[in-house]
Formats: sequence, C-alpha cells, structure tokens
Amino acid sequence: MTVQASNKTLRVLGFMTGTSLDAVDMAVLETDGHDIIGFGPAGEMKLDPDTREALEYAIEDAFDWERDEEEPESFDDARAAVADAHLAASLSFMAMNGVKTSSLDLVGVHGQTVLHEAPTEEQVGRTVQLIDAQAVADGLGRPVVFDFRTADVAAGGQGAPLAPVYHAALVRYSGLSGPVAVLNLGGVGNITLVRADGELEAFDTGPANGMVDLLVQSRTGKRMDENGALARAGTVDEAVLADYLSHPYFKTTGPKSLDRFDFSLDAVEHLAIEDAAATLTAFAAQAVALGVGRCSEAPKEVIVCGGGRRNPALMDAIRSRLSMPVTTAEDKGWRGDSIEAEAFAYLAARSHLGLPISFPGTTGVTQPLTGGQTVLPGDE
Repeated sequence: MTVQASNKTLRVLGFMTGTSLDAVDMAVLETDGHDIIGFGPAGEMKLDPDTREALEYAIEDAFDWERDEEEPESFDDARAAVADAHLAASLSFMAMNGVKTSSLDLVGVHGQTVLHEAPTEEQVGRTVQLIDAQAVADGLGRPVVFDFRTADVAAGGQGAPLAPVYHAALVRYSGLSGPVAVLNLGGVGNITLVRADGELEAFDTGPANGMVDLLVQSRTGKRMDENGALARAGTVDEAVLADYLSHPYFKTTGPKSLDRFDFSLDAVEHLAIEDAAATLTAFAAQAVALGVGRCSEAPKEVIVCGGGRRNPALMDAIRSRLSMPVTTAEDKGWRGDSIEAEAFAYLAARSHLGLPISFPGTTGVTQPLTGGQTVLPGDE
C-alpha cells in the first residue's frame, strides 16, 4: 500500500460517536497525511438523554425506511441534536485544554450512524451518518470534513471499516513490523491486518459490544454489562451459539461489513440474562477468532482497542481462542479510548490533501478512493 504524504503538518480535531450512543469522543492529532507527527489532548462528553432520544427515534425510523421513500423527518432533528452535542463538547473540551480554534487547520466529524446496509449482488449498499456539519463549521469557525463513507458505498465498497489506514499509521508510529492485527471492539468488531509487506486487509468480524449492550439495556435499563459480570455469572448455551455462528456472514472472506442490528436477540430471549450475556460474549469472541483465521497472514500479535477491551470476560474469551498474544492499545502507549476520534482527524487530513482513505483490501473498492466532503464556515 503506497500512502503519500504532504510537506505540511495539519492540526486536526477529530470526533467520533459510536453506536452505543454513549458519548462524543474528541482528539487532536497532528499529521502530514501519512505519519503521526504528534498527539494533542483527548477527551469525551456523555450524550444527554434528549440527544439519545432523538437518535433512537432516527434509528427506529431508519429500520422502516425504504430506498424509494423520502428521508424520515426524524433525521433532521437528529442531525441538529448531534451537531449541538458536538459543539457543546468541543467548546468545553477546548476551554479545558487550552486549545484555540485558530490553532486548528481542520475539524473531522463522523456523525452518528443510524443505518448501514452492506452491498449485495443486486444493489449497492446504504450508509447514513447524521450530523449538521455546516452548523459545526459555523459554530467553530473552521473547515469541517464529514461524510466519509458515502463515496465508498457509491463506488461499490462496503463503506466500512475506515480506520485501517490510521491503524497502519499507529503501527508505523510504534515501530512495529507486520503481520500485526489491530482489533477494534465497538458495537461491531472490526480487524485490520497490517501485512508483512505493509498492505492492508480489513473487515468487520461480527457483533462485539452491541448485542450484549442491547440485551442489558432491554432487561435492566443499564447501558452495558459492567466488567463482564453478567457473562461471568452465566453459562454459554452451545446450541444458540452454534446457531449464531452458522450465519452465512462467517463463511465469507473480507472485505465485508455489518450493522450492529444485523443479528437479533430473539435466540437468547428464553435464557436468563446471565446465560444470555455469556452466550453473546462467546459469540463475539468466536467471531473474532474466525476473523483472525481468515486473515491471509497469521498476525504475530493482536492489539485491542475500543470499549470492549475493558470487558475482562470478553478479553479472556478472545485470548482463550487465539494462539498469538492479545494485548491492548495501552500496552503500546496508544490512547485506547480515543483511537476512533484520532482516526477521523487523520481521515479528515487525508481527505483535505486528496489522499485515499479506503482501499481494495479494506472496503472492497476497485482502487484506492478519496472521500469526505468539506464545508466552510458561512457556506450556504
């Protein structure tokens, strides 16, 4: 993989809001579009209940949204709510860390995913990330790069995952040599293999935190299985696990992608919450093991980032299924809670410089593809 750089270092504020609807993550990154030059501050702000409610309405409407229908009205409400959350988070974050907007060259915003449909033989995919990027640009007075996935999907790609090119930059920054894998455990798991020759392979492994989060939210009102306590107290239902793993998704090689709602909780409805959590945790771990097994080169190490690395039950289940060392982002000196926000800062810089952000081995596009739209303060 040839990744060009510029001779200009950009200072970029990146944002990410995950499918857990938990928080706005923020990070400042300095990059020339190829190498990581430096790290600025990072942080998060929890989403307030009203913002989460607006997003939940949009997600519900997205389920029933047919391709030939007009966009649901709830999408605009959600765009405004997400933009407001980003502005509030960024202004507080910058004040707390002494970051002036004038010191930023760009802002990169991912927006909130409410719909992701992988392409099929019959039709291209669909992907929707909601945010009013113009409002963010006007509020911060800086150019905003957004909408990173649409061009890839329109070109027949999966639209995900997009972080692999940044994972490769982290691997270079740490002086690691391939093959090495970076595993992100969010609502959905995704893996990046940086091969020995530097080329990239990437795909979604399967559900990670998403199904367990939905289970716990539906039965207890809490946000997640804290420290994997429910899973540790339960017993895996092997029949249900085998049924989940029989899904055709696990018989295909990457590039491939998922939405967190592509698998249903129906199969664990009859189980006690502890057994259901144990079964879904085992499902996530086995999906990772199957994904690692489908890499063209066996990684010497798997480095885990994302919220799932904080779940000891999930991490133990993954380690028990893999033969190579499984480490965490922190073991490499990386900021495990900020990698996705950093990634979208990096992707914003690459988009601004006209460099590709997706590749045949990561999303399935036929050639490296640039992406991301830019809006300027005051644009109509």
